[in-house]
Amino acid sequence: MLKRDRQQLICKLVKEKEISTQEELTAELNAFDLNVSQATVSRDICELSLIKVGGTQKKIKYAIRSLHTDSIPENLIEMFKTITISIESVNNLIVIKTSSGNANSAAAVLDKMSIPEILGTIAGDDTVLAITKANSDAESVVKSLRKIKC
Repeated sequence: MLKRDRQQLICKLVKEKEISTQEELTAELNAFDLNVSQATVSRDICELSLIKVGGTQKKIKYAIRSLHTDSIPENLIEMFKTITISIESVNNLIVIKTSSGNANSAAAVLDKMSIPEILGTIAGDDTVLAITKANSDAESVVKSLRKIKC
């Protein structure tokens, strides 16, 4: 299973179950015959920027921190998920690769999110360039955008 697919499964599990430890999450993934280590799960949790919140059955549980996407129609968020291939940062620049001809659509969704750290976006055919105020802002935004794929 690819890393992306494993991380999507983690997001699904976190949404459906109250998982409070890395060991529990590792066991859940291993139940799908993934044979992942706790170290891999730890890295995935970090990359997905999972947070711990109060649970209903357990004292705490993992949860997905969300961007302010409530004001954006769900079909646009789904489209962003579908057309986005990769999201990387270099210094204060975010490079988003999309399927061919879809960069403008991805940039429009990104602009609608009104992420305060992003100063602006430029779209080509299959690449979006987003410029942030600082290097740390770019890293933070990339983590948040990757979580949308959940």
